[in-house]
Amino acid sequence: QKYIPGNPTILSEYMPGGGGRKAANYIYIVARPDGLTIGGMSASLVTNAILDTTGVQYDINKLIYLGSPVSVFHYIFLTRKGAGLNSLEKLRDAQGVRIGGQEVGHDVYISARLFAYLMALKDPKFVTGYGGPEMDIALMSGEIDARVTTPETLGQRNLDWIEKGLTDLHAIIEIPKGAKAAGFERLPELENFVGSDKERKLLMMYRAFRLVGTPYVLPPGTPKPQVQILQEAMRKAYKDPDFHKEFKKLAGFDASPLMPEEQEKVIRQLPRDRETVELFNKLSGPDSMPAR
Repeated sequence: QKYIPGNPTILSEYMPGGGGRKAANYIYIVARPDGLTIGGMSASLVTNAILDTTGVQYDINKLIYLGSPVSVFHYIFLTRKGAGLNSLEKLRDAQGVRIGGQEVGHDVYISARLFAYLMALKDPKFVTGYGGPEMDIALMSGEIDARVTTPETLGQRNLDWIEKGLTDLHAIIEIPKGAKAAGFERLPELENFVGSDKERKLLMMYRAFRLVGTPYVLPPGTPKPQVQILQEAMRKAYKDPDFHKEFKKLAGFDASPLMPEEQEKVIRQLPRDRETVELFNKLSGPDSMPAR
């Protein structure tokens, strides 16, 4: 609002349904392309389209992108100290490690499956149905052996796990690759476990799905002058120190903006070959882990 000429009033309309597909379809099909309607989506906007999710009626190549306030993410795979899996060798030798997750298809579930797949765990068991704090309790009580979490969650909600040595940390995913998480630089990056071009493409797809952040989009056909005004307003907002202060106050972590042209490039370069899509769908689903 601050950087759009005239400082127009911005109204927010929540549109539930289909993991964001309802809103995305609305922006693509129904919303007038006049620059007055902006879609604010989760990363599932891109994930659903690439993975051929039912109900997708939009083309991500035709949407117009305004960037995202977040683009840097990290996920850490850890086990409880009581499980005795204090080395990568012990973790890989263990049979049936119980790994917690919220639900099939959730970001944390998919991340955990990706860790287990690339680190070659033996017949891991995925236990779902938890909320985040509930999963913490399950881990500490021995109901599960492992989970995936973020450095922010460890620092804010589970600092005692680090201070008291209650967990063993095994590996980390950097999004984008090379973006180190302060305090966790010693952990091996998941790409170290990749053993083929197929697996490299899989990890590239996973990173790109998260890297697009929470996209803001315009309908196809929005006139170029309106697009330029809104993209420039987003660029200026993302560079505004006041935005970064307000974001951290509301979200509890630092913003990591992705500019419109960078977001469009990430989406354009996403792997889309059938083999990678099918492998990702198997990993993100409820069935047993695919063979490497």
